[in-house]
Amino acid sequence: MITNTTRGWATRMQTVCLSLLCAFALLALSGHALAQDPPTATPAVPVAATGDALVEADVATEAPAFDSGNVAWMLTSTLLVLLMVVPGLALFYGGMVRAKNVLSVLMQVLVVYSMVIVLWVAYGYSAAFTEGNAFFGSFTEKAFLRGITADTDADGLPEFLFVIFQATFAGITTALIVGSFAERIKFSAVLLFSLLWVTFAYLPMVHMVWSGDGGFLAHRGVIDFAGGTVVHINAGVAGLVGAYFIGKRLGYGREAIKPHSVPFTFVGASLLWVGWFGFNAGSALAADASASLAMINTMVATAAGVLAWAIVEAFTKGHPSALGAASGAIAGLVGITPAAGTVGPMGALAIGLVAGALCVWGVTGLKRLLRADDSLDVFGVHGIGGIVGALLTGVFSAQSLGGTEADLAIGSQVWVQLISVVFTIVWCAVVTAVVMLIVKAVTGLRVTEDEERDGLDIVSHGESAYEK
Repeated sequence: MITNTTRGWATRMQTVCLSLLCAFALLALSGHALAQDPPTATPAVPVAATGDALVEADVATEAPAFDSGNVAWMLTSTLLVLLMVVPGLALFYGGMVRAKNVLSVLMQVLVVYSMVIVLWVAYGYSAAFTEGNAFFGSFTEKAFLRGITADTDADGLPEFLFVIFQATFAGITTALIVGSFAERIKFSAVLLFSLLWVTFAYLPMVHMVWSGDGGFLAHRGVIDFAGGTVVHINAGVAGLVGAYFIGKRLGYGREAIKPHSVPFTFVGASLLWVGWFGFNAGSALAADASASLAMINTMVATAAGVLAWAIVEAFTKGHPSALGAASGAIAGLVGITPAAGTVGPMGALAIGLVAGALCVWGVTGLKRLLRADDSLDVFGVHGIGGIVGALLTGVFSAQSLGGTEADLAIGSQVWVQLISVVFTIVWCAVVTAVVMLIVKAVTGLRVTEDEERDGLDIVSHGESAYEK
């Protein structure tokens, strides 16, 4: 007798989700009440007197004057990073899966990104960017953006703007990982994994690198301008570990599993390139010379990555492919991310060429050695490209090689970068493994074989991308 346990699990998941929503709502209400505490009364100052009457006026508190150019650039950068995710990353991934799974990937990218944005304003920003220990900030100090107003200053920017700019980084990092799980993971498993992973892998990495000198890696002098360790190595390692836990797709290695729409992927890569200017140049947090340097470096490194991938494919396969050229653009973008604000254009050229060439090996030779079904090559491109970029940042940031760091000792800085790479790999691998075990126990990881053959579009979402 076959027993259908899906309804029981669905009920339990709905109960868990409802409980979480209720908890967040209560915290939000309490946080809002605390944030709206009456301000300390401003002393009244007598300005004129007629007879016994005293006319009083409150002393107006002047709001901080933000640089409108910087604010405009950061507003634009935030929207550019959003463009990277929807539609950029969604199309890039969606084109590489089979037609029966395209909607599932689009949904995973969109919903995971949206959920992380909510988590970020609930407690993520507070845990990442408030004072705490070397690994975490406070989960409560700025929970639900407590104490932040439209006039709150964050290093010359409205703090709300800094919050949402950083939220886009958290969202895209977590959405990147779903490419490793594509075509066989449960939708509920994706969501639970993302919630736990962003909390215990992403937030501490942000705090350790970007929250100030007290961070574990920042204290050691790591250079990571826009997220080589925080974003790309972090996501790449998570994808690889997750792929091991979930297992290979049915037919993997025995039958051809081809992209259903290379044009989708090509358009997605193009949108990622455009949006990445917000990602890298926006990380300067101002419309200044540093942003200009990051912009030219992003352009040059990406072009170099495209050429490097195409040349390697031409020699190894006999012809360059459109899918390869699109992947080369991403490899160049990933490679330059940690170095965008500290290397010169010629350093960016070198990083793009190396990242583009090595990532070809990452998605072919290394992938075979690792024996993991990383469906959309998250580790091969983001993991390998991030490692290459992080290490070469320690080389080309030196002023003697066209970089901006006058007193940088290349050997010492490369050692610091290597420590940060190894630490990120270990931290993320351990956290991801634990999270995967939890998700497996709560929801299970993958759909049944019959469901996988039918495709996740119908099984998970009850609809098809293309009518037959």
